[in-house]
Amino acid sequence: MADASPFTPATFRFLRDLRKNNDRDWFEANRERYERDVREPALHFISDFAKCLRRISPHLIADPRPVGGSLFRIHRDVRFSADKRPYKTHLGIHFRHEVGRDAHAPGLYLHLEPGDVYAGAGVWRPPRAVLAEIRDALDESPTAWRRAVSARGFAAQWALSGESLKRVPRGFDPEHPLADDLKRKEFVAITGFREREACAADFPQRLERAWRATTPFLRFLTGAEGLAF
Repeated sequence: MADASPFTPATFRFLRDLRKNNDRDWFEANRERYERDVREPALHFISDFAKCLRRISPHLIADPRPVGGSLFRIHRDVRFSADKRPYKTHLGIHFRHEVGRDAHAPGLYLHLEPGDVYAGAGVWRPPRAVLAEIRDALDESPTAWRRAVSARGFAAQWALSGESLKRVPRGFDPEHPLADDLKRKEFVAITGFREREACAADFPQRLERAWRATTPFLRFLTGAEGLAF
């Protein structure tokens, strides 16, 4: 069983303060708080959750490296953005599939932000070739898809999210029974939590149970890509 949640109200306090003071001088003056209240708890969570993750799928990876692992960088990529604020005001953790090297690989995601705590599962903004494979799988196995997204545990707490096309993509019947799903540009499911739940002792166990419920959904997506789950 996983240890108690390493996240505390101090985690969210720092992120709230960063939202109000999103500049390098403030961050450097508060770097010790960031390390103590945000980064170290996140790395501890990743390391400790590895055993829970193996019970969900042996092909999902919990990588506790400070750089290049499961923890997303706090620094924003502002090269092509009009928004030049240097830091993200949320904490992001991604448990990727073993074949994946980036956020577009199938996997699980945890988002901690003041007033917006949620878990995600699926494939976020997949490249065109992967998106085509998933759409082909929907077209060829509609019953398996419906079974996956209507499974009791999944349907009770998870909701499909993400961007969609305005029209059914070329090559598929506009009247296809899964037209709305074929229009999806990403295949992501979301379930929400409260800040106090993220700080509660049983949060890792609650998160494991929630992610276990996504197994039929993730198995369909990884199968569409020819990956093991």
